[in-house]
Amino acid sequence: MTYDHLVDFVERRMRMAHIYQPVMLLTLLQHDGQCSETDIAKAISVHDPTQIEYYEAITRNMVGRVLTRHGVVKRDGKSFSLLSAEALSKEQRAKLRRLLEAKLDQYVAKRGERIWQHRKLALGDISGTIKYEVLRRASLCCELCGVSNRDRALEVDHIVPRNHGGSDDEANLQALCYSCNAMKRDRDATDF
Repeated sequence: MTYDHLVDFVERRMRMAHIYQPVMLLTLLQHDGQCSETDIAKAISVHDPTQIEYYEAITRNMVGRVLTRHGVVKRDGKSFSLLSAEALSKEQRAKLRRLLEAKLDQYVAKRGERIWQHRKLALGDISGTIKYEVLRRASLCCELCGVSNRDRALEVDHIVPRNHGGSDDEANLQALCYSCNAMKRDRDATDF
C-alpha cells in the first residue's frame, strides 16, 4: 500500500468503533512497520484509562493499605511515599532494588500464570453485541453504586463468576463501574 493509499484510508475509509485501528497503525509506524501483537496490545492498554483506574483502585484499596499498615509507606492524598527514602544511600537503594526484583522473580516462578488468572477469567469471549445490550439495559450506569459511565468507566461483570460456574448468558451479566467490580472480585452479587 502506498503512502497516498494509507492517507486515503485514514482520512476517508477508516470506520472506527473504537481506538484500536489508529493505535495499531501508530504502533506499527513507531516500530518501523512491524511489531508483535503484544507490543500493539501494550500500546492499546496505554490509551485505556480503565486499566490505570483499575490498578489505582488496587493501589489505594489493597497494596497501599498493607504497606501503610506495616509502616513502610505513607499516604498523602493521592500520593504515596516510601518512609525514610531520603536516608537511603545509593548502594542501599541498589541492594533494595535487587532484593525486590529477586522477590518478584521468586513469586512469579512459584505461582506462574495463576498470578493473573483473575484477569484472564474476566477476559472471555463475550461479544460486543452482548456487552452493548448489558450496558444499554443498565442505562450506562453501575448497577451496584449507580455511578454514570461519564464519571467512571463501566465493565461487564458476571453476576455468578465463571470460576463458580457462571455462564456468559446475558441474564448472568451486569454493568459495574471498575471500582465496584474490583471490590466484588470473583464473588457473586449475593456474597458481595
